[in-house]
Amino acid sequence: MSHLGDLDQWFHGRSAIVTGGAGGMGRAIALAFSAAGSRVIVSDVAEAGGQETVDLITAAGGEAQFIRTDVSQDADVRAMVDLAVTSYGGLDFAVNAAAIEFEVDYLADLAESDWDRMIAVNLKSVFLCMKHEINAMLATDREGAAIVNIASTNSYRPQAHQSAYTASKFGVLGVTKSAAVDYAPRGIRINAICPGSIDTPMLRGAMEKRGRDPQEVASRLSLIGRFGTVDEIAAAALWLCSGAAGFTIGHALAVDGGYLSR
Repeated sequence: MSHLGDLDQWFHGRSAIVTGGAGGMGRAIALAFSAAGSRVIVSDVAEAGGQETVDLITAAGGEAQFIRTDVSQDADVRAMVDLAVTSYGGLDFAVNAAAIEFEVDYLADLAESDWDRMIAVNLKSVFLCMKHEINAMLATDREGAAIVNIASTNSYRPQAHQSAYTASKFGVLGVTKSAAVDYAPRGIRINAICPGSIDTPMLRGAMEKRGRDPQEVASRLSLIGRFGTVDEIAAAALWLCSGAAGFTIGHALAVDGGYLSR
């Protein structure tokens, strides 16, 4: 079960949680885990989008459930993880993809409430999700348990007018690496993905809000002059959770069209 060619065998019948699953990267990741054979808990605050993701999975012959989850709230996160355990007998994989990005101001002009919201949704949520996911994984001691947190190229290289977002994503990387050190000896691999300019509704909305030309952004933020796709992020998440990545621990995988190489 340790070879890349055995993805179906590795994932078949196992359980996965994907936060932020109502659209964008989260939806693509949920669909990818289902296509590989996992049963998926899809969570998001957007109920219509989350249910649509579940409908897409079930229409393709997969098994999934949606649960509305505010990932900044402990009770919601606990309920999400409990649903995976009660429905599927335990938890094997988790991809914590829920995030927001809405800044347009310099740091000195940023409202304290906006800072608090960004940190809560993007960083506190990763702590809460890992806290409950790890406890569920330890309780059942299932082989090959893995967690992937979605960080950002901002975890290394800030963009203008994104102080809170950048701080949150630096934090995601820090807590990922720290948790990896703590739990690798107990059989849970924890890694992160640092997406670059991925073509999502969140990116399109940010460019529109800032009056940016998409082609200029794509050329500036990748070496190949295009945006990445959500499927490319999903493929990375699937690999990091697979047996093929068994020696990959505490790593931040940049899927960024070469942006961070410059």
